[in-house]
Amino acid sequence: MLCIAMAGISIGAQALAHPHVFADVGLALDVGADRRVTSVEVTWRYDDFFSLLILEDMGLDPDGDGALTAAELTALERFDLDNWYEGFEGDLYMYSGGAKLELGAPEFVSVAIDDGRITSVHRRSVTPAPAEGLVIEPYDPTYYIAFEASLPITLPAPCRAEVRKPDLDAAAKKMQAELAQIPEDQFLEIEPGRNFADRIEVTCAGS
Repeated sequence: MLCIAMAGISIGAQALAHPHVFADVGLALDVGADRRVTSVEVTWRYDDFFSLLILEDMGLDPDGDGALTAAELTALERFDLDNWYEGFEGDLYMYSGGAKLELGAPEFVSVAIDDGRITSVHRRSVTPAPAEGLVIEPYDPTYYIAFEASLPITLPAPCRAEVRKPDLDAAAKKMQAELAQIPEDQFLEIEPGRNFADRIEVTCAGS
């Protein structure tokens, strides 16, 4: 739920009904000669409205031309990294053999704006694990942010990644059923995001 704190947005009881922020996700996996993943580079490309909110909140691009100066880009660096609270998992979950892998703190790589959309890139270390059979799920547990693995997922051959899309209708019905069973003041306790998550599966030929 990283972006909520960034924009100073509060979540109302009905916020779980649908996402409020949208971000395209890309991943670049570092895989060694032993075919074990050691780190991941994460790209988040935010929707144009949220990008505008961030720029306005930070007082950047006052002329509204969509082009940032070098100084403004520097000010934008780490805008979505510096507020990670203790225990926040970075809206990225990786599994090997069914066990969740530990990811390190984010390291800033780059930030840019194009066509009114902010794209940020960061890198995280990963507890070394076989690339074969790796499962990756980018999602916000609260579903305030909808992540979609629509940008390239890259890793060295002979490994490859396949993105499996969720059943959105089934996910929505499950979320509504959960909301119907609890008092409104407990809505924020449910975490429907994983039901809407893309599932990225890695295979390596010859493994």
